[in-house]
Amino acid sequence: MMRETDEAELRRHIGEIVEGIKAKDPDRLRRLYSDDVVSFDIDPPLQHVGIEAKLKNWARVFVSFQDVSYEVRDLRLTVDESVAFGHCFGRLSGTTKDGIAVGGMWVRGTFGFRKIDGRWLITHDQVSVPLDIAGGKGMTDLEP
Repeated sequence: MMRETDEAELRRHIGEIVEGIKAKDPDRLRRLYSDDVVSFDIDPPLQHVGIEAKLKNWARVFVSFQDVSYEVRDLRLTVDESVAFGHCFGRLSGTTKDGIAVGGMWVRGTFGFRKIDGRWLITHDQVSVPLDIAGGKGMTDLEP
């Protein structure tokens, strides 16, 4: 029963990320991550360490878009007493400040959670696109 409750809470947590992105609200997002989060995001460098680095990535998105949306598909979770992980597909889309509609691309997302002081927080996340090894380019036109 506890695992079902925790899984439902984690699904709400991911939903809160989606809502925080739509609202372009960094304070809302801050509450979802641990202070020492390690993020392997789509933007360079190879890793971003700490909540401030993670929020800088979102700030770049928020400044580029007039309105923004995030869609999560096929979220799968594995939950233990104090550690959980999940993976899904995600797509960021919206309208740029110049009025250009951007449909976005599907990425692969992985989340690592820890229960800290009774709250689930993201301690690690990773976003990636598949790579065409022969061509050396990311494959951004794939659909789940």
